[in-house]
Amino acid sequence: MRKHGRRAARPARSAGGTAGAAADVIPSALLQALKRRGPLTIRALADELEITYEGVRQQMGELLRAGWVRSGDRSASERPGPASREYRLSAAAEPLFPKHYDELSAELLQHVQQSFGGAGLVEILARMTDARVRRWAPLLQGLSLREKVKALSALYEDKDAYMQVDWRAEAPALIEHNCPFFNVAQRHPAICSVSVNTLERLLGCKVVREQSFQAGHGRCVFRLRLEEPHAMDEAFALER
Repeated sequence: MRKHGRRAARPARSAGGTAGAAADVIPSALLQALKRRGPLTIRALADELEITYEGVRQQMGELLRAGWVRSGDRSASERPGPASREYRLSAAAEPLFPKHYDELSAELLQHVQQSFGGAGLVEILARMTDARVRRWAPLLQGLSLREKVKALSALYEDKDAYMQVDWRAEAPALIEHNCPFFNVAQRHPAICSVSVNTLERLLGCKVVREQSFQAGHGRCVFRLRLEEPHAMDEAFALER
């Protein structure tokens, strides 16, 4: 029997609808119901959650604006009208729910190495580097070194709040306080060579990781050795 109290579905902590923000948000009871049951009308959700129709309708409006829910077809079991419209999770809401990308990525790298040896893994990492260089090179054309380094602070993520630039002693460094590949990089440190090689080719100088998460420093420091040139077309090499 449906309860008529004022209990409402617990809202998500943020109204931001981007995938980047999703990792910091706990799915509301409404989102969890849509995940478990699939497309549902507002009335069906109200019955499922034992809250008022109006309570669900208001929160549905917030979730639609955030981009985590989208409206779909009308339910055949309801009379025609707004109340018959079904709602479902959008693709943007998927990161709100448990995922195991780290485990999958680490397992894939392990099988690549087992199947094709170290040379096969290096070839794949080199191709990953090539793709990053092709994507970034046009964006850096005509920029000064300082401007390039500043732009590359977004190497891992646009407007990366955890990446800072250090210009100490004419030897600039990019300092990453939040490795987005932490679990994979802990098991397969070779993946970090992609970042090192990408920076070297784009900035035209040697790049050395002075500190790393793997060594327990709690950050990665990519120091630029401006006195050691590095060609754009230089072959990929694993980090020493």
